[in-house]
Amino acid sequence: MIQLAEPSRDVVLEGLHALKHALRFGGRVREALTPDPAKVRELAAQLCPDLLAELDGLLVQVPTARFAALAGGAVPTGVIALAEPRSQPLADVLAVSGSPIVLLDRPTHHGNVGAVVRAAAAADAAAVLTTGPHDPWHRSCLRGSAGLHFALPVMRIDDLPHQTGRPLVALDPDGAPLRPGSVPDDAILLFGSERRGLDERWRRRAERTFCLPMRPGVSSLNLATSVAAVLYRWRIDREREGEALRPRRRS
Repeated sequence: MIQLAEPSRDVVLEGLHALKHALRFGGRVREALTPDPAKVRELAAQLCPDLLAELDGLLVQVPTARFAALAGGAVPTGVIALAEPRSQPLADVLAVSGSPIVLLDRPTHHGNVGAVVRAAAAADAAAVLTTGPHDPWHRSCLRGSAGLHFALPVMRIDDLPHQTGRPLVALDPDGAPLRPGSVPDDAILLFGSERRGLDERWRRRAERTFCLPMRPGVSSLNLATSVAAVLYRWRIDREREGEALRPRRRS
């Protein structure tokens, strides 16, 4: 039986949604613990019937008190699991073309990191990179992403290579307003923390700098909201370009 309290490179998935996304996107899950396997199966039959057979091979029943101690808090769907964090070389991540990469410079809040991963996965971004001391695969980050860390590369880095083959685009209050076409497909989007903003080293390296237009008197947006707004500006542009290129049927 796994012991969540022991040091491990495995990551903790809290709840059925996180477990569902890990399995759906190819995560390697070792065990899923629950005090009530029947309840988890019933919920899975509603939310992810495609994964029922796979879940059956992972569910392990534990006493309610033991589950509560391992969970460390409320888990309404009654299941927690351990999985291997996904990793790959940064060079391979940078080489995948067609979608922007999000880089968070020294984020300070695990929940924000998780929410950014969730938005990036939904928008089909290429990856989420972070700098600074915080582990983007922390249990709290995975809680915020609902397990969508497994849908795209997520990693902490010290720096980017001098030549990435991608334009660096900074989001900063002093930039030009973000407009249609502002975000190149292969951009690395640079976001600073809400507390400190973007480090000067990234400002200097950025080839373009934009800001999100806001109502006067509003000083900032939540980090995850800002990332989502920029990614969906890019996604809408891409979909409109696809519509423009689609052959028109003659009437």
